[in-house]
Amino acid sequence: MAVRFPELKNDLIIRVAKGEKVDKTPSWVMRQAGRYLPEYHQVKGSRNFFETCQDPEIASEITIQPIDRYPGLIDAAIIFSDILVIPQALGLPVDIIDKQGPHFPTPLQTPEDIDVLLTKQDPDVRVELDWAFKAITMTRHKLEGRVPLFGFCGAPWTLMGYMIDGGGSKTYRISKEWLYKWTEDSHRLLKMITKVCINFLAEQVIAGAQILQVFESNAGELGPQEFREFSLPYLREIAVGVKSRIRQRLTEEKIEFNAADHDVPLVVFARGAWYALDDLCDSGYDVVSLDHLYDPAEAVKVNNGRVVLQGNLDPCVIYGSDETITRKVEYMVKGFGGGKQNYIANLGHGTQMWMKPEKLGFFLQEVKRVSSQ
Repeated sequence: MAVRFPELKNDLIIRVAKGEKVDKTPSWVMRQAGRYLPEYHQVKGSRNFFETCQDPEIASEITIQPIDRYPGLIDAAIIFSDILVIPQALGLPVDIIDKQGPHFPTPLQTPEDIDVLLTKQDPDVRVELDWAFKAITMTRHKLEGRVPLFGFCGAPWTLMGYMIDGGGSKTYRISKEWLYKWTEDSHRLLKMITKVCINFLAEQVIAGAQILQVFESNAGELGPQEFREFSLPYLREIAVGVKSRIRQRLTEEKIEFNAADHDVPLVVFARGAWYALDDLCDSGYDVVSLDHLYDPAEAVKVNNGRVVLQGNLDPCVIYGSDETITRKVEYMVKGFGGGKQNYIANLGHGTQMWMKPEKLGFFLQEVKRVSSQ
């Protein structure tokens, strides 16, 4: 079976992720398709968040909105979805409550509750998350090769936190209690989630994703020792497992794929884990994404050319004046070495609903201007 997609016209971010030199910095931003855009609200209408994600046509349209709004300034699209689809695939319901965020009606309370997931601890993601793959394939065609398409998933520790604490938390007290009180069971749950992450990411590539990012959004809730025990091993397992699983799936299905379509770069984003950069640079990923807590020049020293770095402007800089944005972009791009190798520009976290689209556009414009000098 042959899988044919439109030829990629802008491969800047792919080339940089693989270590090539370029003449300007590629850029995209986390949550670039979302609530800060008026066109997002028009398309979403009265649907709730997951209804929007699970409609491939709508999700595809939202994914492409920032590419249309900022032509020539954004070098990748990222599929409109959410990290919490993996708990859903495992059979744990989750809602997104307006102005509150994620809510799990029946969070895991004790290790015995893991048994609730037993019937789906090895779910067929092709069935459980079929809509996600349809959205990716549709978007890949609709992009017509203008930019590459990101797929993504949440990382095991981050997903575990939501599944146990029942949503976002300032302390993640309950899930961290598990780590210290039920350590073996915590690893059992993390291993279960890791396997689903690997399968989900691999299937996204089969569906058409050209680069993947793993979001360890709650890494900063762990100390250095805990990160090395409960996060890093599973991030490494994903880095190795995804590429192995892709090769396995291609062989199983006798799918004819161009090498560039399945040898995809992998990005890891461990938010708040400033102490772990050295470990992350040796974790098997092509790109390490940084939040705004890192000084660019210091991060470059720690990295020492091992991987590509991505980031890391404080999102709140977007609320500043044009002069402030310019100054901060210049500091960032210069700190990461000038932007012509081993660097992808991004924010240190995602866009926020109060941002003005034109200010984000100015940031993207300044990245191109500064890095082209």
